[in-house]
Amino acid sequence: MRDTHRARLILGTLLAIALIALTVDRRAGDGSPFVPVRAAGAWLFGSVEGAAGVVSRPVTGFVQAVVTAPGVQDEIKRLRAENARLRTGLIASRLDADRSAELKRMLGTAGRGGYTVVTGNVIARRGNPGFEEAVQLDIGTDDGVRPEMTVMNADGLVGRVVQAGARTSTVLLISDRASATGARLEGGQEIGVVNGVGENGRLVQFKLLDATAPMAPGGRIVSFGSQHGRPYVPGLPVGVIERVEATPGELTRVAFARPYADLTALDVVGVVVRGPGRDPRDAVLPPKEGAR
Repeated sequence: MRDTHRARLILGTLLAIALIALTVDRRAGDGSPFVPVRAAGAWLFGSVEGAAGVVSRPVTGFVQAVVTAPGVQDEIKRLRAENARLRTGLIASRLDADRSAELKRMLGTAGRGGYTVVTGNVIARRGNPGFEEAVQLDIGTDDGVRPEMTVMNADGLVGRVVQAGARTSTVLLISDRASATGARLEGGQEIGVVNGVGENGRLVQFKLLDATAPMAPGGRIVSFGSQHGRPYVPGLPVGVIERVEATPGELTRVAFARPYADLTALDVVGVVVRGPGRDPRDAVLPPKEGAR
């Protein structure tokens, strides 16, 4: 208890002396008797700060020298280039895997219909006069491609070849306004004509020649085929009817269908160089939604 009381007394005395010294120093200003004490304190703490700077400057300078050294900069550039190359390679690998899967699907579709195809890739979209919706392929006459051949992908009919060079060819899509394709309704003999309407390939028009034949949304359309399979082979899925137009008094019925093939995102395709021995009818159509 005595030690505690004595410590408190000493602490209180020191605090009182410090307060008195601060008050005298502030009021006296430059004439304060504590000026030498302040100068000594400034010198002491300034020396400590300077010493710390002297110690840290070599370390900072060393780090900066390492980072800015020509060899290090070259290594950083090399690592960045290697990183970019690896990233590009990864993207290419994914594209190759996607194309491989799409090619497998497309060959499966061709096999079900009995179509002999030459496979290729879409490399450009063309908008030539008279052919507003067309694409260019990386295959041509050297690969057996000729004008007026059918072009398909894994999902169905894409269009027909209109121009063929040695290594490239141009395909007119079924969505082009200049395109006309014979087609029929699934499961029957009702035939009509599929015309392109533009709209970036979102829809095609189907005119059923028999105005009395039943037609409703959800109905599926397949290619009817041309003589000798040029320019269109039979049995390829064309599209699914989305809406039927009211055409009272007309000789034909008109519907609009969504193409099976995504004509805005074409990649792997097949040019049919030989058609099937017989019409596959509806065998190439995919299973209906909800069917097991």
